[in-house]
Amino acid sequence: MIDWTDNHTPGIPVKHLLASQVSAGIATALIGLALAAVAATSGTDAGWQAYRGGDYAAARMIYEQAATKGDRLAQFNLAMMLLRGEGGGTDLDQGVSWLRKAAEAGHPQAQYSLGLLYESGIGVPRSLTSATDWWQRAAEQGHTDAQVQVATQYFLGRGAPKDLKLAARWYEAAAQNGDAGAQYIIGSFYEHGDGVPLDLRKALDWYVEAAKQGDAGAAVQAKDVARRLSEGAKH
Repeated sequence: MIDWTDNHTPGIPVKHLLASQVSAGIATALIGLALAAVAATSGTDAGWQAYRGGDYAAARMIYEQAATKGDRLAQFNLAMMLLRGEGGGTDLDQGVSWLRKAAEAGHPQAQYSLGLLYESGIGVPRSLTSATDWWQRAAEQGHTDAQVQVATQYFLGRGAPKDLKLAARWYEAAAQNGDAGAQYIIGSFYEHGDGVPLDLRKALDWYVEAAKQGDAGAAVQAKDVARRLSEGAKH
């Protein structure tokens, strides 16, 4: 369980990449929630100690006690256990309810996770607009995955008006946080002048950053942009 505070396939054209991200977000909504539920918060947290020790019933009880007192992390962790059926039966309604409480209290991972549920229509009416709203809230707190989701919404005009400038803003934010896919995409934006002024040097910088993380497509693009810059300097 995690208190999220401050914390592309190579060569695929940007539009195809974005579409694959959307599909992946829907298909893995619950998987994402499950993964979030098993990350540690601190070694002294009694709920986490019980969870790590496999005593899910005790962990669920501890988190429920803290959640009712307004602890947003406990609310998030309780929501995850309810959604997964850990320490008791699965309770989708209560899980979503506690997740919403944590999100409304400003917990970034809860906000991002609630956005995934709205995107998928799991436990809530499907609403791409609501998904964008919750992702935006988390993105504004520096949540990298939420920044990528918001950027993609604006790029596609999906649950938000199509706006390349806002798409570029959020892709660049995610890129600055180290997301390799976002680094490739914002590099493409700078290369083609989509939502930002055309700037081959910035494009090169972002392609290089993505390439450093093993993105083969970004490495190819970096070589091409570097060649164009070199040829331009000779004229």
